[in-house]
Amino acid sequence: MLRALSNLPLLLHLCLIAALAMFVPAAHALVAEDFHVARTFFYAGLLVFVISSFIGIAISGRTQTFSQRDQLLTLVVSYVFLPVILAIPFQEASRTTGFLNSYFEMVSSFTTTGATLFDQAETLAPSLHLWRALVGWLGGLLIWVVATATLAPMNLGGFEITGTGTMHSDQAIIHRGMGRKTQAGRVWQAASTLAPLYAVLTLALWVMLLIAGDRPLVALCHAMGTLATSGISPISGTEHSSSGVVGEVMIFLMLLPAITRLAFSREMLIQPERILVNPEFKVGLLVVVIVPTVLFLRHWIGAIEVNEQANWYAGINAFWGAMFTVMSFLTTTGYESVHWEAARGWSGLPAAGVVLIGLAIIGGGVATTTGGVKLLRVYTLYMHGLREMEKLVHPSSVRAIGGPGRRIHQQGAYLAWLFFMLFALSIAGIMALLTAVGVTFEEAMVVAVAALSTTGPLAHAATEAGFSYASLGGGAKLILCFAMVLGRLEALALIAVFNPNFWRN
Repeated sequence: MLRALSNLPLLLHLCLIAALAMFVPAAHALVAEDFHVARTFFYAGLLVFVISSFIGIAISGRTQTFSQRDQLLTLVVSYVFLPVILAIPFQEASRTTGFLNSYFEMVSSFTTTGATLFDQAETLAPSLHLWRALVGWLGGLLIWVVATATLAPMNLGGFEITGTGTMHSDQAIIHRGMGRKTQAGRVWQAASTLAPLYAVLTLALWVMLLIAGDRPLVALCHAMGTLATSGISPISGTEHSSSGVVGEVMIFLMLLPAITRLAFSREMLIQPERILVNPEFKVGLLVVVIVPTVLFLRHWIGAIEVNEQANWYAGINAFWGAMFTVMSFLTTTGYESVHWEAARGWSGLPAAGVVLIGLAIIGGGVATTTGGVKLLRVYTLYMHGLREMEKLVHPSSVRAIGGPGRRIHQQGAYLAWLFFMLFALSIAGIMALLTAVGVTFEEAMVVAVAALSTTGPLAHAATEAGFSYASLGGGAKLILCFAMVLGRLEALALIAVFNPNFWRN
């Protein structure tokens, strides 16, 4: 039976998982005595499960092989078609929104963007918030698994920087024995290794947030939003949670896997000191420490000039607020600290949103749930720039490459710059489309970066005036749906789909 299931298309597996996931909000709504929401999700889950099972039975006897083109097309179709199924019970249960808005919510959740049309959290039933968080959590697990099982063998998604033959030990374990497995077989092989760790970390964070004082639903949604870096919250952000700074510290620690995929690998468990030489971890740590320090010292130097009395308590709160928020937006999560407003006031920056936009563009680690350009590409460009400056002084110099530099492809800097330019052109293209449908230039820039970097809360945090996704028209929402899928799969993966070599026999 398991062999027959592994031969089924991946999209059908995802439909079955989506059907089973619908029973979770149904059970929650039943306990909360919200019978309309419970019936809606139960009937929808049962219908999707039955239809998917019938389709699986009908094609179970076929022997299917999947090429690289088929794998990429399956991912694209999954991110476009699956939210249609996920949006049906959401629209019926909410009663107050149309299908386009529901589709936007599900695309945003499934791509771990976290943008929402409901600015007031109380306008949605608690079970619907749970559904949004659960969809985002499953979307984060999917991209983590697919990055290892599908994108890594194709040298996409950031793996083009390291090139073929430099697969790390933890990935080699996952890929061992895959051989000629079907697409779904490879994904399930990777999922059997990564999903338990993903679930255990989510459960651990949920328990810790409960101990810190959060309500069960809030703690669960924030735990799933942290591990998936979706930033989904049933109370409009962690700054309104009861856990306060204690909960933020726990979330901060659980965001470390979003900086580098090696944070919880087997090799790092055996030799923890090796994390310190990981390029992604070093660059991420520098950003998380340097940016808050600069914001902190900016006020401190100004306070000395005007002989302002030192307030150490306010300074520590401001530094932590900046540090947590920088970490959150660097990993494209989008949670703000309860002391972020104090940090903004402490730094005195008139447009602190520009800093958050830059952090979201940088993004987190390769093969993680984050979006953006990714830290490994930034590190590669930095090393290339450093080498070029050395050659200006010593044109005939020869530099030995050691340590992490050996894992960088010979044309890694070229490929990183190519992706960076594609990302910049994508921002410009999405901005042009948004302004064509009536969005202002400033809002178009912010929401384009938010969608392409999968950092939905960025639109609220980076704009001075109160921005709302609900104010956008239907055309703008469809454009953002396309941008979120593009940002999740990355431009290189979509370009590879249209590569003529993929369509030749």
